[in-house]
Amino acid sequence: MTKDQVLIQEQRGNISHLMLNRPEKRNALNDDLVAALDAFFANVPEQTRAIVISGTGGHFSSGLDLSQHVARQPLDVMAHSRNWHRVMARIAHSQVPVVAAMSGAVMGGGLEFAAACHVRVAEETVRFQMPEGLRGIFVGGGGSVRISRLIGPDRLTEMMLTGRTYSGVDGERLGLAHHLVPEGQALEKAFELAGRIARNSPTINGFIIQAIAQIGSMPPEAGLYAESLTAALSQTGPDAEEGLKAFLEKRPPNFG
Repeated sequence: MTKDQVLIQEQRGNISHLMLNRPEKRNALNDDLVAALDAFFANVPEQTRAIVISGTGGHFSSGLDLSQHVARQPLDVMAHSRNWHRVMARIAHSQVPVVAAMSGAVMGGGLEFAAACHVRVAEETVRFQMPEGLRGIFVGGGGSVRISRLIGPDRLTEMMLTGRTYSGVDGERLGLAHHLVPEGQALEKAFELAGRIARNSPTINGFIIQAIAQIGSMPPEAGLYAESLTAALSQTGPDAEEGLKAFLEKRPPNFG
């Protein structure tokens, strides 16, 4: 591990810890950092059952590194945005659950990134913001879809028009975070949740992530049919057998 690494990975048993490591830029997401995230999620360590993501230097991420985007042609911007979409989708569709430990700045592209994670923990002092409208640009990392699904298009519109900042307390109330903790405790809570998730059946974790995301975009009857198919697959495998046996024997299940 060196200070020059933009993404630091540490393995804690069956939990992978990824640290965004550009503290001098409040962990702004440049091309190298997005590429490092892409490479990790393309080849998640086999023993990993949960992933925790945090930022060094007191901040999760202040967003897109605008120093790389001062002058670009429209097609270049579109290609860059589509690459972000691809990498964020790789995270959102990861078979291994991802827990974001959010502190300090969670702004712009940093909030788009957090919205792709499956569980989000925010410290009370977090600052959520979508400042793109103040910069004369539009979101390009998936926020118009993912953040809208969390808080609604109307509220995202207001955030972008005014540059409004929400605290961690407000963000948890609105749906930007699932868990709220005092300052300095996000990482501890994230690992607690990751440990709980890691004890689940990996197959069921994957089903939860994949199936619910797809069902949410289906017509109701198609969604119900997909739910039945997923239930049938999950309840006829060895993990279901172990889970039921463990319940009857009043012991924790061992999913291997």
